[in-house]
Amino acid sequence: MARMMHKEVDGIKVVGFSLAGEESVVALPEYNVCFDVGRAPREIISIDNVCLTHGHMDHAAGIAYYFSQRGFLGNSPGRLIVHHSLAPLIEDLMKTWARIEGHPSEIEVVPVEPMQDVPIRRGLIVRPFAVNHVRTSLGFSVIEIRHKLKAEFHGKTGPELVALKKDGVEIEERTECPMATFTGDTALGRFLHHDFVRQSRVLIVECTFFESEHEVRARAGRHIHAEDLPEILACVPEAQILLVHLSRRTDFRTAKKTLLELVKPDDVERITFLMERPPRPQRGGDGGSERSRRTPSATSPAEPG
Repeated sequence: MARMMHKEVDGIKVVGFSLAGEESVVALPEYNVCFDVGRAPREIISIDNVCLTHGHMDHAAGIAYYFSQRGFLGNSPGRLIVHHSLAPLIEDLMKTWARIEGHPSEIEVVPVEPMQDVPIRRGLIVRPFAVNHVRTSLGFSVIEIRHKLKAEFHGKTGPELVALKKDGVEIEERTECPMATFTGDTALGRFLHHDFVRQSRVLIVECTFFESEHEVRARAGRHIHAEDLPEILACVPEAQILLVHLSRRTDFRTAKKTLLELVKPDDVERITFLMERPPRPQRGGDGGSERSRRTPSATSPAEPG
């Protein structure tokens, strides 16, 4: 069974694998963007833009392999978008690997500050923002940039609009359409009140802990606990929510039961687990099929295949 999970959330395709402390890598192939690199599974090697949320090993271990494989396949170096303070350390890492391998890999490391937009392609940017985990942690939003004619110029002819532009008149207004936001590991924080986060179609959010006895651990490690989900859902009232970074200690029956206790039914419908596999078809006719529909699809996060 393939290790990487494939989901479609509000029409956006997501490919990823995310288990707390083991590996986290989540890609949006149609936007040519990947959040974190995990162990650099082959499914992300062709993606040109990797947004690194922070330097913990389960999120960053595959950096050197990602760049090396890009070169091996004859691709462009690819870009690693990262907090500015980590950029020189990653460059040092790649120099060390060059000495180990005997030849350097081409790399492009893009150091960023929070709120410093990075163009991905025409009409598409990634916006990093500060989150509440370690000091260098970032979340990222993928935002489409659209331009439309200002209302006061509706009805103007083509030549009239061209003439206005030649005279230096701004005839269009810029509109941001946030498509997906990835929080990375984080506790609750002010980032949830950014308009581009609140208006995202899809919010990919870490939720490591579900059991009530683990709330202290969540706070100490600056992670999301299921108790925080009602506040998150209130901040993003329209978004579909994709939960990542669950621990193996939490099975899906427990997680779903907890959600039903904490979250309004309409909000539960907005939540998807990245690592939940679809039900396996049951043999033996209609009875087995009905049973498979009623039984939770898994009792634990998906095992590496």
